[in-house]
Amino acid sequence: MPTKILKTSDLAKAIGVHVNTIRLYEADGFLLAVPRAENGYRQYTPMHLEQARLAHLALRYPYLLHDKPLLIHLVKSAACLDLGMAMELAYQYLVHVRIERTYAEAAIEFLERWAAGHLLDSSQEKMNITQAAQHLNVTVDMLRNWERNGLIKIPRDPHNRYRLYGTTEFGRLRVIRMLVKSGYSLMAILRMLRQFDAGKTDNLRLALDLPHEDDEYINVIADRWLSSLMELENRAQAVIRQLGHMIEMVHAP
Repeated sequence: MPTKILKTSDLAKAIGVHVNTIRLYEADGFLLAVPRAENGYRQYTPMHLEQARLAHLALRYPYLLHDKPLLIHLVKSAACLDLGMAMELAYQYLVHVRIERTYAEAAIEFLERWAAGHLLDSSQEKMNITQAAQHLNVTVDMLRNWERNGLIKIPRDPHNRYRLYGTTEFGRLRVIRMLVKSGYSLMAILRMLRQFDAGKTDNLRLALDLPHEDDEYINVIADRWLSSLMELENRAQAVIRQLGHMIEMVHAP
């Protein structure tokens, strides 16, 4: 049976993208070399369609930014029909997403213990900002930035007006540091802390993951960090299924 010939518009319509996106996929090396007809028109095959589908699935935003080179390597491997390598890279990405999700979940558990009063800092003496930064292993600029963004209010020495960090401040700062390191945005942390300060401590997990309706789209992605990671995990699994489908195509009689 002769191979079905597809047009650029066929691929674009099947995936739900503009025709220029398909041309970019070809230019970026995400598709097998595309033969041309005598009239110069591109002649795509069903495999080109599946490669374009994979590129759209793997590379559309959002994704873990530090893994973008890995995802590009994955898609280009599939374009060369090195599907074994592509599958290996897909599982590597799935591992990375699951690790990030574990960090995010652990940070929330840490937050909930703090909110329940189960975390006390061992330091009893008051410290200035330089000492506090050393105690928490962060920079002075980070402490100032968190205060400037409203995450914490530091009491001042009544005599010299220097900041004084004590047990209460260290407990809150440890939570902030843990959440920041786990990927939560400052806006999400601020929203959660405002709820905590208002005495609403029952569902701080939800406050971290529930942006306001008027938030910008890009901020919604950053603020809904745990939900975004769950969505990324589902998409990583979809990439694996897509590669499995392509492998079946290659081995079909």
